Amino acid sequence: MSKNTHYRKLEAMYNAAPTNRHYLPSIKVEKGRATVQLTVRDDFFHSAGALHGSVYFKMLDDAAFFAANSLVTDVMLVTIAYNVQLMRPVTGGVLTAVGEVTSSSQKLFFANAVIFDSRDRKIAYGAGTFTKSSVALQKVRGYQ
Repeated sequence: MSKNTHYRKLEAMYNAAPTNRHYLPSIKVEKGRATVQLTVRDDFFHSAGALHGSVYFKMLDDAAFFAANSLVTDVMLVTIAYNVQLMRPVTGGVLTAVGEVTSSSQKLFFANAVIFDSRDRKIAYGAGTFTKSSVALQKVRGYQ
């Protein structure tokens, strides 16, 4: 299987995730990099009228995770730790999370992600650690 085929299969897997039926994000996967986009809606807000932290986390983790899994073609990775820094509130627009692998070993993958708002301002930063699971990618929903 070519690397590009692997990246398209990861994108299909992401799109097949039931949780994404609610968020309606898009993703682009490349070698060691993934970009997730999301249009902000008011049903993502907390009671004070701004984006809930769970949405920041989802975007950061998704971008970093898929950047890391782009380097692994046989099994699905799992997140073992993720740290998030929220920098500014969001009340609308399109958000873009860019994840990049910073380091890897045989079992561990380290990736960072940054979210930018519609005006290209950094609004959140995350750093994660991922490891190989025992789940074959061929058995994961959407990886086709």
